[in-house]
Amino acid sequence: MKNDGNEYLPSRDAEILHAIVSAYIETGEPVASRTVSRHGQWGLSPATIRNIMADLSEEGFLSQPHTSAGRVPTAKAFRDYVLSLEVSRGVSMEASRLRQQIRDLDGVDAKVERSSHVLTQISRSMGIAAAIPTDNQMLHQVELIALGGRRVLMVVVTRDRVVRDKVVHVEQDLSNDELASLRNHINLNFSGWTFSAIQEEMRKRLDTERARYDETLQQLGLLLGKGLLDMGGSPKVHTEGAANLVGQDLHITRERLRELFHTLEEKKRILDLLERFLEPNGEVGVQVGLGEIHPSLDELSLIGVTVNLPGGMAAKIAVLGPLRMNYEKVMSAVYHVGQALQSS
Repeated sequence: MKNDGNEYLPSRDAEILHAIVSAYIETGEPVASRTVSRHGQWGLSPATIRNIMADLSEEGFLSQPHTSAGRVPTAKAFRDYVLSLEVSRGVSMEASRLRQQIRDLDGVDAKVERSSHVLTQISRSMGIAAAIPTDNQMLHQVELIALGGRRVLMVVVTRDRVVRDKVVHVEQDLSNDELASLRNHINLNFSGWTFSAIQEEMRKRLDTERARYDETLQQLGLLLGKGLLDMGGSPKVHTEGAANLVGQDLHITRERLRELFHTLEEKKRILDLLERFLEPNGEVGVQVGLGEIHPSLDELSLIGVTVNLPGGMAAKIAVLGPLRMNYEKVMSAVYHVGQALQSS
């Protein structure tokens, strides 16, 4: 996880700051210097801890809700804290159970949808999972059926067992026998190829001199022109647990809460979140504070990962929750669910 530009903190100050963040995550209450002194390993008096906390407050890492109360970590503190964490990659019994829940399902859509459910259950926040079509999807088979009136039903099945269909009008009558011949030609020659590779190969074949006299190539070119291999579809977004955010300690007005739910209902806004903050490199990413997407998201964090699925699609899975959440646990869950999707 890369540094987001926070200034360097002396190691002892950073340890104290992270102890404050951990205590706040656990209790939800402002953290007093005496609490840090009692649980710390630094051998410092409450007065010394108080001075360090005052310095951290001046640097924007802590706030003080009330004069006599303890300190509360700011978004800046959470960002620094997250940088100190490592994703737990060990396969515990819990991680094995998570992975098995995903692998037992049939079809990429079912696996991705279950991912959002699993992450919601673990985090008690909002789970998000999106299946993203790519040009690297692999063809399993096609089916072509004449419907009459120069209409053809084109059905494409990917290696991920995703089925898409489309009815098109063609310029010439094609019988079911002709369509069966075209179907068999495609399935025999191109099953297991990526869509992009098939299109590139067909372009080469159609550019040759013999394509003028090869009726099969001409008919295939006709169907390709009608979008036979352009049925990648739009991303499918699954979300669960938005209502869990109501019970979190978000310091927002009722009006802002309504804005939050309206924002979370927009699939495009969710996709924007995933696209902007999750790198395509398979590493678990954490974004603390999402106000640049919408003000209602300012007190929320996103923990997620992008993985490539075996059949050529991509998936983005994430947890959207309050600043005060168990980052280590959620980061580990996101990682293992991503691994389950990637290897299933």
